Amino acid sequence: MRVKEKYQKTGFFWLPGKENKRIPGTLIINDGGVIDLEIVGLFDEGFKPLVRGDDIPKIIGQVEGDGYVTLERCFFKKKAYAFGGVARSLLRVRRAFVRASFEDVDEIYFDTVSFSVEGLDEWLGITGISVDFNENHTEATISYSPKDAITLSLNNGFLLSIVFAYNLPNLGSNTAAQITQKAYLRLSSEEPLELDEYLPIIHQITSLLCLAIDSAVSVQELKGTSPSILCNLQNETIPELLDIYYPSLPFEEREPSIDKFRMLFTYKDIEKNAQSIFNNWLMAYETIRPALSLYFSAVSGSHRYMDGRFLALAQGLETYHRRTNMDTLMEPDRFRSVLAYLLRLCPKEHRVWLISRLRYGNEISLGQRIKKIIEPYKEIIGNNKERTKLIRSIVDTRNYFTHFSEELESRASRGSELWSICQKMEAIFQLHLLEQLGFDNTQIKDLLSNNYKLEQKLG
Repeated sequence: MRVKEKYQKTGFFWLPGKENKRIPGTLIINDGGVIDLEIVGLFDEGFKPLVRGDDIPKIIGQVEGDGYVTLERCFFKKKAYAFGGVARSLLRVRRAFVRASFEDVDEIYFDTVSFSVEGLDEWLGITGISVDFNENHTEATISYSPKDAITLSLNNGFLLSIVFAYNLPNLGSNTAAQITQKAYLRLSSEEPLELDEYLPIIHQITSLLCLAIDSAVSVQELKGTSPSILCNLQNETIPELLDIYYPSLPFEEREPSIDKFRMLFTYKDIEKNAQSIFNNWLMAYETIRPALSLYFSAVSGSHRYMDGRFLALAQGLETYHRRTNMDTLMEPDRFRSVLAYLLRLCPKEHRVWLISRLRYGNEISLGQRIKKIIEPYKEIIGNNKERTKLIRSIVDTRNYFTHFSEELESRASRGSELWSICQKMEAIFQLHLLEQLGFDNTQIKDLLSNNYKLEQKLG
């Protein structure tokens, strides 16, 4: 989770139902959504050593400027005892809800959860700001027309809305005028749900934007409304908009460079069938989740070394093919017959060993899987000789980095050659993920012809 400005607030904190035992402390939220609570003293006065499981499910606080906060799933990183002096302890907090006290409720429910993602505005390409100049460019007229929300129905029961917040110029200023617009994604449910019901969907939507933007982008500005936290605005009772912090993934310390001309696809490319695209992506997570996890680990910078990135891509492609195809070396009935015949011939004391060796004997090899994955796009990957070389390099390099066999060492790719292979594998993966989203061959070819970054990867 991107937190651009460090959040640091002092206040008092207590356990639910024990406000009379408040202790001073400082709530700190750093970039990445990492939350720490530094307290002076302890909630319990008795001596108790720091042990595993010394967790605190919920802490309530009141901090400067923001009022109440609720901290969930806390555990001690440092537990200090004063023995007559002043002792500071440090807790790591899993989630923080700002401007809310959920002291009297066991479960926290939300009607809506809204969030933004790095690069979302550029990906959408939708703005209500217009600028007009006269012929000599000596006068300018800047206007703003609020954009309507875009609502998509998700098959999992949620409504996904793309909403646009904006700020208009201050009437009291005659030296500067500023109009800003920012897009948010809002998930809403007919029945209030726990945050744990929203977070997997937020992660999956963020992953879709990582694919589309072709960069590791992070969640930012997560907000929610709860039926149990209300406020008064102009004599009307409405839900309080709460800030929510947690360490979401993906996250990189270095902010991504967003370039709309280097994106895999933009909202304009899917505008006519956006609802279908989002639903197809959520459905893909049901079948190819392990492959997606491997793909995003490879492209999000999780692997510091090229061999780790390569192995994640190779395993991801292999897993993708296994999850989307039922290809085997022979018909299952035929394989079972052959296995039974071999077991009858095998000495009894070696049968367990033979079964373990042949358990996956009917699966096709990595080389065959890569060949089948490349097949739909073989024209853009090179001629037959180049494709065969690529497949052989992937197989030999995967086998070497897995087993480190001396006989394969000379055949394993390294350096710039390994980097080039990783680029090709990433591009091939992206083409198949476009298929999963519902892009047809014509649309994919159009993207290829207009996407310089994808062309570069395919080399």
